[in-house]
Amino acid sequence: MTPDDAPPTLNGAQSLVRTLAGAGVEVCFSNPGTSEMHFVAALDSEPGVRPILGLFEGAVTGMADGYGRIAEKPACTLLHLGPGLANGLANLHNARRANTPIVNIVGDHATYHAQYDAPLTADVAGFARPVSAWIQSSVSAKTVAADGARAVQAALSPPGQIATLILPADTAWNRADGPAPPLPRPIAATVADAAIDRAAAALKSGRKSALLLRGSSLKAEALETAGRIAAATGARLLCGTFAPRAARGAGRAPVEPIPYFAEQMVEFLADLQTVILVGEKPPVAFFAYPGKPSLGLPSGCETLYLAHPHEDGPVALAALAEALKATHQDLALAPLALPDFPTGARFNHYGIGQLIARRLPEGAIVSDEGATSGGGTLVATATAAPHDWLRLTGGSIGQGVPVATGAAVAAPDRKVVCLQGDGGAMYTLQALWTQAREKLDVTTVIFANRAYAILNVELSRVGALNPGPKALSMLDLTHPELDFVKLASGMGVEASRATSLAEFDAQFASAMAQKGPRLIEAVI
Repeated sequence: MTPDDAPPTLNGAQSLVRTLAGAGVEVCFSNPGTSEMHFVAALDSEPGVRPILGLFEGAVTGMADGYGRIAEKPACTLLHLGPGLANGLANLHNARRANTPIVNIVGDHATYHAQYDAPLTADVAGFARPVSAWIQSSVSAKTVAADGARAVQAALSPPGQIATLILPADTAWNRADGPAPPLPRPIAATVADAAIDRAAAALKSGRKSALLLRGSSLKAEALETAGRIAAATGARLLCGTFAPRAARGAGRAPVEPIPYFAEQMVEFLADLQTVILVGEKPPVAFFAYPGKPSLGLPSGCETLYLAHPHEDGPVALAALAEALKATHQDLALAPLALPDFPTGARFNHYGIGQLIARRLPEGAIVSDEGATSGGGTLVATATAAPHDWLRLTGGSIGQGVPVATGAAVAAPDRKVVCLQGDGGAMYTLQALWTQAREKLDVTTVIFANRAYAILNVELSRVGALNPGPKALSMLDLTHPELDFVKLASGMGVEASRATSLAEFDAQFASAMAQKGPRLIEAVI
């Protein structure tokens, strides 16, 4: 639509919604308030944008993260002033670490109202700054559409980033000229020939080497190229502990994730002499620990950048393979090898992981916030049917359920499985309600160990000696115990509880055989 075609009553919000639709934004995850009502009303006049309500802003931003990781384009969020944005910051932090493209639309007071310091007045830009690569506050209804087009372009800037557009209420309700045309999508930069030459020379040297992959380099086709390089040179294929998205399972080149704990990471990387980074940075411990190193690479290990995050990693890998004459090299792909039923095994995350691996359908998406209980499934699914794995990139818990929700919106034809610790689940459990409302095909497995188990581990690792009952009570989720079957049922999601391998297998098999949201509380 051109300005001459615009209806005479087109307002700023309508011009913005139509601009977003024209730029390819198809979904708006929303938790609006009074200042966003004109945007809400504008959604009725734009069939190309699907509004999806979330009951808490942290769930909304997590859904946008999951959607963006799978769709590889931005959804928009609709958030209410500074406090609404602040409620969503934790999962925007995770999304920023995942390089997920997101466009935040944050309502604000009318420009002339800000001077009166009303109760909800806040520094919206100040809240947005730590998680946003691009921020703009619209100054007029006539500039809103252009601002929206710029926001989408900014969000799509490689490798993906968060753009926040602040929308004062009067810029939404005042007369606008019309929607703005979409701007060109930015493309990843080409890697310099010198970087390819350096990496090729290092891999030919015979030194013990590894390729550390991230982003689009962990997709299936690029992984195959990396696998050929590894087969030709003996290099290891690695990814970060919490890679945003990785293709895994049968038919994919196996990649070793770097361990979480600092001392395990150091041991895992100890023999390396050269690490070649492809869209990733050097490995670092999640936290500092007394007497333990922060950096994971051994002293003297050479670090080379084949591709920086804003550069085209898959194309760089292809050029490197050609330089090494590894384009037709035989490579070892993961076989399809499903574990046996864990007869006689304890009901723990290892046995559950084997059961999940046996029944995970081809093309599934796994959202993993299992914390201490997710490792069993990660190991067991290495040779399961091919699937994509989404991790807790920024370490801020409360991501698993909403990321699974957004992924299901992006890929309605694929089964989504969420591995969720019980402690983290309570941060954003409201996303279950959205799953029910939108009839999303997500199966959530709650690992109910009734504790912040990872913090029990960390309590000793940081040197906090002799914790007493007060300290231990801060990590305990009993008195009362959480009942996830009732919680899920209360939000419209079919739910069941498993206390044995046989019960879990039957319930998970049922969930895989049907469409729609399910929850299984595995009491371990």
